[in-house]
Amino acid sequence: MLHILASESFLDKYDNLFTAVGILLAGALIVFFFDRYLVRRATRAVGALTGEAGLSRDTATRLRFARRAIEAVVGIIVVAVALSEFDALDQIGHTILASSAITAAVIGFAARQTLANAVAGILLAVVQPIRIGDLVTFEGETGTVEDVGLTYTWLRTGADSRLLVPNERLAGGIIRNDSIRSPTVATEVSVWLAPDADEAAALEAIRALEGVRARIAETTHEGVRILVMGAPGPPSERLAREGDLRASALGALRGAGVR
Repeated sequence: MLHILASESFLDKYDNLFTAVGILLAGALIVFFFDRYLVRRATRAVGALTGEAGLSRDTATRLRFARRAIEAVVGIIVVAVALSEFDALDQIGHTILASSAITAAVIGFAARQTLANAVAGILLAVVQPIRIGDLVTFEGETGTVEDVGLTYTWLRTGADSRLLVPNERLAGGIIRNDSIRSPTVATEVSVWLAPDADEAAALEAIRALEGVRARIAETTHEGVRILVMGAPGPPSERLAREGDLRASALGALRGAGVR
């Protein structure tokens, strides 16, 4: 009898803790179910409608961003409900759930940059100036878009390194996207000549290369910049094609004795 009473007393004493843990586990299961099953079903449904084996870049970007946004909202709600089970934290939990204006003001003041990145991430997911798999150039860095997250976008460079770019900077910056609107992209490189170099001989040497065009793009006190243009190709081959074109142009200049 005493053992039963002690058990009931223990359960009553830690009832709020068990309930909160149960809520957190239920939230984790909801996120797991959503991630494992609903996303897969959505992928198959879109594939059945479009007749494609996989998702397009547009759909994949929107689906991945929407999944993470929903998971973040579910996580915040679950934590708030769990906090409301404790008497000491009951007011905090209800404040998070009911006082959205106050919460938004406090969080907004403390995390202005993070919220700006999140809003910019929504903008990128909707407008889609970049998509997963696109080859883009941003602030002098070129890479393939691996992921568009809630606050950061991941780029994989040609050296297989990763760049994390804040979404706010992407949304407000100038982006070169070589994988959008067209299946091919131009191959262009610049070579510089000394100020006293013979630009006519340089143009003649470069234009002698098969399938290559060239023109003077800029003249400064530091030298003459020649824009060399090759045949267009797939975006995934742009970096390699530009490297080959630059090497060919420099070789032609050396062969003609132009520096």
